[in-house]
Amino acid sequence: MRTHPVIIRALQNGDVGVLPTDTLYGIVGSALSKKTVLRIYHLRKRNPKKPMIILIGSLSELRRFDVRLSLAERRSLKKLWPNAVSVVLPCKNKKFAYLHRDTKTLAFRYPKPKWLQHVLKKTGPLVAPSANWEGKPPAKTIREAKTYFADKVDFYVDAGRLHGKPSTLVRLTPAGRIVIMRKGAVRVA
Repeated sequence: MRTHPVIIRALQNGDVGVLPTDTLYGIVGSALSKKTVLRIYHLRKRNPKKPMIILIGSLSELRRFDVRLSLAERRSLKKLWPNAVSVVLPCKNKKFAYLHRDTKTLAFRYPKPKWLQHVLKKTGPLVAPSANWEGKPPAKTIREAKTYFADKVDFYVDAGRLHGKPSTLVRLTPAGRIVIMRKGAVRVA
């Protein structure tokens, strides 16, 4: 799939839209814009205490969030990514409290599809929760997404009906051991 340069510019400028991710349709916007992130919380009717998953275009983007990795954690991440696996990592920097919601952790995912990696390299990290109101079923089509968000988002990217599952959610111990928190799209041993 190819994403139009206009969509990339919109995301760079702080717009919010619905587009296919590596798992489901997501409501996405810049993770580096507090205003954009708060808008997505409002649109999704999301519990303000729950952090959102952040899509990144490379492992090195973790540094932007002041995430420090041990050698063992880095090795584990290289086994898990790129893939539909979201990894919870420590982020104690108060500057990112609008993202970690006082949990002092953030969940990151480095997706496998090349087109999405390309988008992320152009836009920077994106928050990307599923396109639905909290507690409601994730949208599998743009039509379903529009029942949630109508004209309250800036754009929609239609990729037809998606049949994905939510990402697998894991956390890493400082020794690099993988602890499964939610089973999902990818089986992790």
